[in-house]
Amino acid sequence: MNPAPKNHPALLPLDDSTLTRESWKIFQIMAEFVEGFERLARIAPSVSLFGSARTPANSPIYALAEDIAKQLSDSGFAVVSGGGPGIMEAANKGAYAGKSLSIGLNIQLPHEQGANRYQDISLGFRHFFSRKVMFVKYASAYVVLPGGFGTLDELAEILTLVQTGKTRRIPIILVHTPFWNGLLDWFREVLVKEGTIDAKDLEMMQLVDTAAEVVDAIFDYYESRDFEPSAEEREKLLDL
Repeated sequence: MNPAPKNHPALLPLDDSTLTRESWKIFQIMAEFVEGFERLARIAPSVSLFGSARTPANSPIYALAEDIAKQLSDSGFAVVSGGGPGIMEAANKGAYAGKSLSIGLNIQLPHEQGANRYQDISLGFRHFFSRKVMFVKYASAYVVLPGGFGTLDELAEILTLVQTGKTRRIPIILVHTPFWNGLLDWFREVLVKEGTIDAKDLEMMQLVDTAAEVVDAIFDYYESRDFEPSAEEREKLLDL
């Protein structure tokens, strides 16, 4: 016996101009991806660095981010940040003073975000999702300093992609123990115990407190492998 048919709601009325605008939006999105791929594909190795846009320049965390970026840059890593103020500015500033490229992936927002002046390469994005692909696709490591929802979003993004095998395994380094300990405790005491993640998933992250520890953690990880993705990893990144 066939079930009774569902009562489908009426389709929303849309005029032709609205439909046309929605359809053409895809070209704007494509342009962001194409420019990002063309500008970033030849820059290697690179490290994506994250943290709050609201951190003031006189904060010890700002100084730490700047030091981390400077040491990474002098060690041969291009540094990629969100291009805005706060920790993003500190990252670009440190990299700009170093030997390697300082890159900003700037996002257009109604408030808060304005491009900082310490960028050798500056890309602009309207869409968070295309910008997030650029943070992941060419990164040899993720360095995450204290931040808010945006920083947590980027951390959750890379953890999800690595956990599910959608991208290659790279160092994911959390900086500043007092800030991250509570979250990591919650992961262990709630997520692991509830079975929503495995205990081994916590091994994707490292917790450090100094710039030297960040640099050492990255070089230790790549001591027995190349910074460049393997053939298998390149296939994964193509489908990211």
